[in-house]
Amino acid sequence: MRAFAGIGLALLIVVEMAAQGGTHRFVPTQFYNTFSHAHPPALRIKPGERVITKTIDAAGADWDGKQVAAGPNPQTGPFFVEGAEPGDALVVSIEKIETNRATGYSSSLLAPYAVDPAALLQRAGLEGRRVTWAIDKAKGTARLEAGGDLSPAIELPLRTMLGCLGVAPARKEAVATSTPGAFGGNMDYAGLNAGVRVTLPVSEPGALLFLGDGHARQGEGEVVGTGIETSMDVEFTVQLIKKKAVGWPRLENETHIMVLGSARPLLQALQHATTEMQRWLVADYGFSERAAAALMGQALEYEVANVVDPNFTMVAKLRKSLLPTR
Repeated sequence: MRAFAGIGLALLIVVEMAAQGGTHRFVPTQFYNTFSHAHPPALRIKPGERVITKTIDAAGADWDGKQVAAGPNPQTGPFFVEGAEPGDALVVSIEKIETNRATGYSSSLLAPYAVDPAALLQRAGLEGRRVTWAIDKAKGTARLEAGGDLSPAIELPLRTMLGCLGVAPARKEAVATSTPGAFGGNMDYAGLNAGVRVTLPVSEPGALLFLGDGHARQGEGEVVGTGIETSMDVEFTVQLIKKKAVGWPRLENETHIMVLGSARPLLQALQHATTEMQRWLVADYGFSERAAAALMGQALEYEVANVVDPNFTMVAKLRKSLLPTR
């Protein structure tokens, strides 16, 4: 056993296997459109084991472009984590997210909640349609060619991410894969990339981890209602922190600790993220409540993850260089 760096960690018990823990290669054939305890486990895994798997795109097309499921956001999983019990925290380390086909799609109109109402009236009759991006994995780009009412051509660097990562929700709820919440879900955060660790609350035995909705890249806010939607090759490992209270998804990368809060309206999502960040600082970094507030008042950063889903998502961030060394 050892403490998990960055989660904070005095007196916490982290359960994991030795470094030589096994590897599972799992190619999904069944996909789900709800985050729910009712779905049978697709694979049972132990803390410390690596999973190599695939996700399909948000509309249900796989890595061969074949339609294999219905949208929105069909999920791979759920993965049953041995030893996970309600009241624990599940730590998911995303080791790899890579595109595995040569095309993706996106919407081509700004979403209704992202623009002034007058702008919606001005575009009355304008057809909403998908556009196709060419993905060049070797070059590391996604390109949208010019043509018709698309001008000029657009070429952007890949920044692969998962739109969905979540566990079975509390209270035996079944939540649509279009929706984020305290359990994770469709957070659509552009910063959920390879190298990120995500901590989620466990509400059901085995946690029941789902993932999907891969994007070749996405702007903050997801203001057209999609990223560049495509299928992915994904690798991850899991750990458990026993009897660890987590109210909202917590993320950590090389530079920041982050909390994702989701709700309608956007202000409430910000409140969830801000409150959970203060709790994190007090519980794991040794701050008093007043000292945590003083730090946050001068150092907290925010991002808008999405303004298009049934719940909007805000990200509260703190630079790790400003935090005490643990």
